[in-house]
Amino acid sequence: MKREIAKYVSECDVCKRVKADHLKPAGMLQPLAVPSWKWEDIHMDFIVGLPRTQKGYDSIWVIIDRLTKSAHFIPVKVIYHANTYAELYIARIVSLHGVPRSITSDRGSLFVSRFGNKLANRSWHHFDPQLRIPSANQWPNREAEFAYNNSYQKSLEMAPFEALYGRRCRTPLNWSELGERIIFGPDLVTQAEEQVKLIHSNLKRAQSRQKSYSDKRRRPLVFEIDDHVYLRVSPMKGVHRFGVKGKLAPRYVGPFKITEKCGPVAYRLQLPPYLVAVHDVFHVSQLKKCLRVPEEAVDTSQIQIEPDLIYEEHPIKILDQKQRATRRKAINFYKVQRSNHSEEEATWEQEEYLQTKYPGFLSTTTNEYV
Repeated sequence: MKREIAKYVSECDVCKRVKADHLKPAGMLQPLAVPSWKWEDIHMDFIVGLPRTQKGYDSIWVIIDRLTKSAHFIPVKVIYHANTYAELYIARIVSLHGVPRSITSDRGSLFVSRFGNKLANRSWHHFDPQLRIPSANQWPNREAEFAYNNSYQKSLEMAPFEALYGRRCRTPLNWSELGERIIFGPDLVTQAEEQVKLIHSNLKRAQSRQKSYSDKRRRPLVFEIDDHVYLRVSPMKGVHRFGVKGKLAPRYVGPFKITEKCGPVAYRLQLPPYLVAVHDVFHVSQLKKCLRVPEEAVDTSQIQIEPDLIYEEHPIKILDQKQRATRRKAINFYKVQRSNHSEEEATWEQEEYLQTKYPGFLSTTTNEYV
C-alpha cells in the first residue's frame, strides 16, 4: 500500500507543476575548453552603478583573456549600444591582440550575439592587408595600426606581433585558419609555446579542482530522446508564470517532448506554438522528468473551482440507458457524463441514486433516453 501511494504521488501532474524541489541542482559542471593561444578566447563583464565621472562614464567594461588572465578595463556608459562596444573593442583590443575566436559573458546571449555580429561586420570590412583606408575621413581608426603590427617586416623577418607575442594575431581574413600560421624566430616561438604549455597544464589542474568542488553540490541527471519533461518557469526567458500570480503559480509547465540532446547537459524540447518566442534548448537543471504518460494526464486547466474554493462534479448529460431485471423489479441505469470529464469517462449510475443525489436532473433533462 505504501509503495502504491508513493508511486501515485510521484506521478501526480499537479504536484510536479506546483511543488518546489528540495534537491541538489541537476547537471555536473562542464568547464570550458582551455584556449589554444593568447587573446583568442575572451570573457567580458561589466561593473555598473559607479559614480559618474567628468566625461560621463558610469561603468567599466572588463575584458579578460581566458588563457593568460590578462585584462583591459575600459570606461563606458550604460547608454552604449552593441555597435559602440564593437567600435571600442576594435580600437582598444583588436589593434593590440587581434580578433577573438570565442566570447563568453554572463550578460545574456542577446547582448553577446549582437556584439559579435557588429564586431564581425566592422572588422571584416575595415581590415585590409594593403593598409588601404576605405574613406579619407577614417584615418584616426586603429585598423591601420593593427595591420602594420601584424604584417611581415623584412628587417625582422617576421611580423612585429610575432616578435612580441610569438605568433601573429588573428584577423577576420583567416576565420578558418585557426592555429595554421607560419612562425618565424624559432627561439622566441619555442619559449612562448613552452609558456603556453605550462599555462595549459595549470589551467586544466585548476579546472579539475573546481569541478570536483562543484560536483559535490550537484547531482547527475540524464534524459533520453522522446522522454517527456516539465520545464521550469523562468522570467529570464519571458515566461512570467503564464498569467498566474502568487504562491499558487506553477513552477513548471509541460510536459514537453525531448527531440535532441545538445551536449552533456542540454536538451532541445518540442515546444507548443504559444512558446514560439522561447529558445528551445535548455540546461538539465531547468527540467524535471515526467513519470506519467502525457496522454493519460488530466487537463486541470478545464476544472472549474467555485468562488468558495469548493470543487464538485455534477452530471451534465445522459449518453445511454439500459434496464436490468431482478426477481422483484426492473432497475434502470443511465450512462452519465459528468462535468470536467469527456464522454469516454462516462459512468453507469442507478436511477434511484440520481434522483436522490441530484433531484430534478432526470426530470429536467431533454435527453432522448429519459
